[in-house]
Amino acid sequence: MSAISEVLALPNDSRKKTFIVAFVLCLICSIAVSSAAVLLKPVQDKNKQLDKQRNIVAIADLAKDGMSVDEAFQQVEAKVVDLQTGEYVDDIDPKTYDARAAAVDPKQNVVLTKEQDIASIRRRAKYATVYLVKDAQGQLEKIILPISGYGLWSTLYGFLALQGDANTVVGLGFYEHAETPGLGGEVDNPNWKAQWVGKKIFDEQGEIAIRVTKSPVAESDPRAVYDIDALSGATLTSNGVNNLVHFWVGPDGFGPYLQKIRQGGGA
Repeated sequence: MSAISEVLALPNDSRKKTFIVAFVLCLICSIAVSSAAVLLKPVQDKNKQLDKQRNIVAIADLAKDGMSVDEAFQQVEAKVVDLQTGEYVDDIDPKTYDARAAAVDPKQNVVLTKEQDIASIRRRAKYATVYLVKDAQGQLEKIILPISGYGLWSTLYGFLALQGDANTVVGLGFYEHAETPGLGGEVDNPNWKAQWVGKKIFDEQGEIAIRVTKSPVAESDPRAVYDIDALSGATLTSNGVNNLVHFWVGPDGFGPYLQKIRQGGGA
């Protein structure tokens, strides 16, 4: 108390008093901020998880009338996949595995070559979490894949949902990006996202055929089942979405996994 009294007794224009008061205030604020961060982390983690579940439920069209996000997500089974082999990894918990954190960890990532990196992500995690929906008989109905890639201004993070044939699109959506509102930001437009529903990823030869293009073919053309009309005035964002989808369904993404499912060896 004598030290405090000593400081308070100093003149208000004293440099020593100003420095000590400023230091004490900074210390108190730091303690308050740190304490709040620690106390709020469980709430933040829960909200982050809920937001992910909400996006998966919406993109995969899982919610029935009156069903909460938590209830709808009960239909989903999460599994971790080795992207190189397409096999499930049983010793990694999908509830705690963080592919975004793993992607920046040299021990857990794969650095992509320029030719591989069509999504402009530089590196990807060795493993990824997939989300499966099965019917009452245990047959695979839907597959939800996490996807990411660079647009014009930002990396877009989202999900691509496919039917159990690992080829037909159920939905696509992004939950995080910083593209230009009204232009590239139109990736969030429900009308544009609706174009993806029912499109095919692969052609009859198993080659990637889906594309975002400025010149979609006529509805009567056989290629129409693969084409999505590009975003108006947002060529680079459209190209980015096209490239990131191609990457994640390709050989350096979920390609080996999807191929196993199409051949009847997955899920």
